[in-house]
Amino acid sequence: MIHSVEQLEAELLQLPIGERARLAERLITSLDEEAEVEAAWSNEVQRRLAAFDAGEAASFPAEEVIAEALGRCLA
Repeated sequence: MIHSVEQLEAELLQLPIGERARLAERLITSLDEEAEVEAAWSNEVQRRLAAFDAGEAASFPAEEVIAEALGRCLA
């Protein structure tokens, strides 16, 4: 069993170059996907904030929202 990142790295570096390249590509792609998701959330936050500032979105006190959510969960 692998116990540390260093041990994992040492084992992975023993793989043939083609397999290491494939793994590296998958790891880099996973970072890109996370960045894309983060960018999408950032855009959504900005869109919602702009809608709120323009008076196009309703707001409700947190206490009301929490009470309603709890009521639905306990119903």
